[in-house]
Amino acid sequence: MGYPERLENVAVLGAAGKMGSGIVLLVSQEMADLSLKPENKSRVYVLHAVDLSHQALSGLMGYLREQVRKSAEKKIVALRLAYSDRADLVDNGEIVDAYIARVLDVVRPATVLESAAQAGVVFEAAPEDLGLKLRLLSKCGGQGPDGPWIFTNTSSIPIHEIDEKAKLGGRVMGFHFYNPPAVQKLVELIRGKTTLPEVAKFAEALAKSLRKTVVLSRDVAGFIGNGHFMRDMLHGIAEAERLAQREAPPGGQARSMPFTHAVYSVNKVSQDFLVRPMGIFQLVDYVGLDVCQCILNVMDPRLPGKDLKSALIDRLLGQGVKGGQRHDGSQKDGFLKYEGGKIAGVWDPEAKRYAPVAELQAECDKKLGPLPEPALPWKAAVKHPSKDKALAEFFGKLDAMTTLGAELAKRYGGRSKEIGLGLVSDGVAASAEDVNKVLLTGFFHAYGPVNEYFKAQETPAGQKVTR
Repeated sequence: MGYPERLENVAVLGAAGKMGSGIVLLVSQEMADLSLKPENKSRVYVLHAVDLSHQALSGLMGYLREQVRKSAEKKIVALRLAYSDRADLVDNGEIVDAYIARVLDVVRPATVLESAAQAGVVFEAAPEDLGLKLRLLSKCGGQGPDGPWIFTNTSSIPIHEIDEKAKLGGRVMGFHFYNPPAVQKLVELIRGKTTLPEVAKFAEALAKSLRKTVVLSRDVAGFIGNGHFMRDMLHGIAEAERLAQREAPPGGQARSMPFTHAVYSVNKVSQDFLVRPMGIFQLVDYVGLDVCQCILNVMDPRLPGKDLKSALIDRLLGQGVKGGQRHDGSQKDGFLKYEGGKIAGVWDPEAKRYAPVAELQAECDKKLGPLPEPALPWKAAVKHPSKDKALAEFFGKLDAMTTLGAELAKRYGGRSKEIGLGLVSDGVAASAEDVNKVLLTGFFHAYGPVNEYFKAQETPAGQKVTR
């Protein structure tokens, strides 16, 4: 069965969720595009969009209609050629409407898993819960090598575990889209030790056809993206805890500050001093503390001795602090409180309330010290005509500074580099270039963690501090 034939019948599980809806959008357009080619005119392409509620699926269809219109308007030249045999379609608006109708005709909303049983390809976009994923996949075409090919969007669960426990006979592959799938260019492909070669070959062809940047990761819990992000996050948490516990950084003097001040400071350092698109606690809030906890719960028992857990995240979740995104894409409060898209407060786990940023910002900024001059905001860095030179000059000046902010930044950058090199030495990533590609593409960093700007360092002994 060739590429066009395999995509004739597709199912997406969790289709109305944030990841699932993006996958439906991408794949349904790919199927519609295939159907417009002369050699596929006789084929019928169907995508079963499976989710729990009719209301959620109705919202999905509205989302698709809006997004497909935007996509069609951008590729109107190609669509004019594709519809060149339709004399009834004269102006661009008619062609756009015809394409929207074709894509929506491909998608069949459903609330029962049985609708996916005959699919040739199943995309699974359920929450990061192995038990849930296994229950879903066990109902999709049976066990053994003859059922549908399964592409799981898991961001941390080893593929071989899913294969062995669901008895899929090698029909499964990690196809990790980054959030949101329709915008993010990166896809991590993870081949389990039992994944069939034809499944892997098809996955790469599909990712290429979807115009994604592909990075291959070894089948190790967390893969490359979360393998770096989770450790990077734990470093940021530990730095904040150490500052609040009045512990001296290696080679530095002890500096005292309240916990809220420490979180603000580490967030500012990891954004402004490290030239990143957002600070580490802002990124955790974007992903969701509950999602981060799920990923840690997957990684920690599967990577013994790595200490991949956070008592602080567990504590904040127990206090109802979750973060994450609303359906309209706006940010929920987490470590930080947001008003109008800007940081307005920092959660105080002792007082169980948000401390206003206006009451601590000036004091924290003074303790951190100034940025190297001239400052290099992330937006300016990524658009800079000589980005590498600008970054080298900025971090060269940072290296000569001895302020608290510079000390934290140098240690943070060094730890990030050490994590990246560790992913290569552990065989999770084939090369440092692959690690850098994931952080550059999937996390929108201005530079990769494996670089010449920082010196790699091991995590200092005693870094983990509980509160």
